[in-house]
Amino acid sequence: MDLQKIKYEWFGNIRGDILSGLVVAFALVPEAIGFSIIAGVNPMVGLYASFCIALVIAFVGGRPAMISAATGATALLMGGLVKGHGLQYLLAATILTGIIQIILGSLKIARLMKFIPRSVMTGFVNSLAILIFMAQLTHFQGATWVMYAMVAGGLAIIYLFPRITKAVPSPLVAIIVITIIAVATGAHVRTIGDLGNLSQSLPTFFIPDVPFNLETFRIIFPYSLGIALVGLIESLLTAQIVDDLTDTSSDKNKEARGQGIANIASGLFGGMAGCAMIGQSGINVRSGGRGRLSTFVAAVFLMILIVALNDVLVKIPMAALVAVMIMVCIGTFDWSSLRKLPIMPITDTIVMVVTVITVVATDNLSIGVVTGVILSAIFFASKMSKVEVKTLTGADSNKKTYQVYGQLFFASVTDFVDQFDFKEEISEVDLDLSNTHLWDDSAVGAIDKVVLKYRQNGVKVNIKGLNSASTKLMDKLAVINAAAK
Repeated sequence: MDLQKIKYEWFGNIRGDILSGLVVAFALVPEAIGFSIIAGVNPMVGLYASFCIALVIAFVGGRPAMISAATGATALLMGGLVKGHGLQYLLAATILTGIIQIILGSLKIARLMKFIPRSVMTGFVNSLAILIFMAQLTHFQGATWVMYAMVAGGLAIIYLFPRITKAVPSPLVAIIVITIIAVATGAHVRTIGDLGNLSQSLPTFFIPDVPFNLETFRIIFPYSLGIALVGLIESLLTAQIVDDLTDTSSDKNKEARGQGIANIASGLFGGMAGCAMIGQSGINVRSGGRGRLSTFVAAVFLMILIVALNDVLVKIPMAALVAVMIMVCIGTFDWSSLRKLPIMPITDTIVMVVTVITVVATDNLSIGVVTGVILSAIFFASKMSKVEVKTLTGADSNKKTYQVYGQLFFASVTDFVDQFDFKEEISEVDLDLSNTHLWDDSAVGAIDKVVLKYRQNGVKVNIKGLNSASTKLMDKLAVINAAAK
C-alpha cells in the first residue's frame, strides 16, 4: 500500500477539493431528480443513489476527482423494469449490475479502451455537451424574462468573477448570488423544490424484497447486463477525459470494479444504478477539484443539503444551476474539432459526425460509441483491404513471378485472387509473399485457392518470402501442405 499516494489523493488539494465538491453537490440535485423521473421512480431514489455512489467511489474508484452518481444513460434502461415489476426489482437489478461490473473489471475490461478511436472519443464528448445543453432547454419552457436574465447573470459571474479572484470557484459564487437575488426580490422562477418532493431522511440499509430464485434472475439479468455495460462505457470514457483534463493517469480496471462496488451499495440503500458523469466531473475539475476528497465532499454535502438544509435547497433557482450546466457544455465541447473538419481524413469526420448524430438521436451514449467503433472498424478494414499483385516476367517465358503487396485477410482475399490469370500458358509460378502478411484463415484459404487452381492447369507454384508468423499459420491450416504430405 502506497501511503504517500493515498495521502496525496486525499489531502493534496484540500481547499480546492472542498470548494469544488460544494459546487458539484448543488449540480447533482436537479440531475438526480430528473433521472429518477426518467426511470419512473421517486426523486429520493436518484438522490440516494447519487449520495451512495459518489461516497463509495471516492474510496474505491480508480480515477480521483471523477464524479459518479445517478445518470441519464443508465436511467433510460430502467423504465421497463420499474413499470413491469416495481422498485424492488430495480434495486435487485442494481445489485446484480454491480456484481457484473466487478467481474468485468477483474477481467480487465479496460483493455478494450484502446479500440476506441480518437474520432469516436471526440464525437462522444461533443454529443454529450449537446445533450447536456438540450436538457437545460426544458427549464425555459413557460419561463419569463426573469429566468433568462438570471441565467445570463449567472454566466456573467461564472466567466467574469475569476478575473477578480480564483480563490473561490465562480460557479459556487454564481449559485449563491443568484439564490440571494431570487429570495430577496421574491422572483417567480422555478426552483429545485418545484422538481419533486424531497424528504429529509437518510438512506437506510435493506435487502430488496424480491424472491431469490431463477425467475427473478431471468427478469433482472437482461436489464443488469445492459446497465452494467452502458455504465462502464460511460465511466471509462469519462475517466479518459478527466485524465486528459488533469494531465494524469488512472487505473481504469480498478475504476470498473469500483463502479460495481458503488452500485451494490446503492442498491442496498434504496438507490438506483449509476456511473460516471462527465458534466459533473467537468464542473469538479474546472472548479479546482483534483483528489478523492472532492468526490467525498460532494456526496456528504449532497446529503447535508437534503437532510439539514432542505429549506435552503428547495429555494435555489434552477436558473443558477442552468447557468452552471451551460458553462459545462461550453467547456466540454471540443471546439477545435470544428476547425479541424476541413483537414481531417474524411473517414474520421464521418465517424465523429455519425457518433454525435447517433447519440443525440437515441439519447444513449453507449449506442453512439458502439456505432462509431463499428464504423471505424469498417473504414479501417476497407483501407487495409487494398492488395496489389505485380507481375514480373524473366528471361524464361514459361515462368512468371507474382509479387504481392498489402495485407491478406478476410476483406482483401477476393481482390487478391481476382488478379491472377489461371489460364495463361506458363509452366511455373513464383508467388513472392515477402511484402505481405497472412492474418487469418481466409488468407490461407486464398493462397490455397491460387495454388490449387494453378496445379489443376499443370502449373508448378513456388511460395516464397513468407514471414515466420505467416509460415506458422500456413503450416497449421493450409490444404496444399496437407496435400503435399
